[in-house]
Amino acid sequence: MAKRESSFTNMVLTLVLVTGIAAAALGFVYDFTKGPIEVAKLKAQTEAIKTVLPEFDELGETVVVSPGEGEDSLQFFPAYKNGELVGTAVKTYTKSGFSGFISIMTGIDKDGNFSGYSVLEHAETPGLGSKMDVWFNNPEKPNQYVIGKNPETTKFMVSKDGGDIDAITASTITSRAFLDALNRAYDSYNENNK
Repeated sequence: MAKRESSFTNMVLTLVLVTGIAAAALGFVYDFTKGPIEVAKLKAQTEAIKTVLPEFDELGETVVVSPGEGEDSLQFFPAYKNGELVGTAVKTYTKSGFSGFISIMTGIDKDGNFSGYSVLEHAETPGLGSKMDVWFNNPEKPNQYVIGKNPETTKFMVSKDGGDIDAITASTITSRAFLDALNRAYDSYNENNK
């Protein structure tokens, strides 16, 4: 078999062929995994709602609210027990994390206090910012504990900025972002429940 001469045209054709095959493979894998990924996200969201709210027996209709012009929407999941509202789960977010986007499911009870939270999505630094899922949920450390507190009576900012909440050690940016997401949820909840 004769060896092909290496030329610019041959290299371009080979590159186009390899790129086309790689793009087709990526497209196939994306289509194949898109459904299961959405199912997993929906399951995680459902579990988060159960975790962040007081005990309930039914969820009301989901309400989608835009907190302001140019901002993404928040989702509200009202929960009822024996026909009475016990709390609302709010799927909130922030784009100001150290690595950008953070999505959080937080619960607000009927008295307006945070009843729980669950971090749904983030790309924060492992071992530092990723601690937000447990840092703000430790009742033994009241200055970092956000459960049972209300932004009307507690300043939901890191203490370094004059607030009442202690930041994650060596991860102030993530802490600010986490509290930003909770404030966004609370403000939107208040605006839509008057």
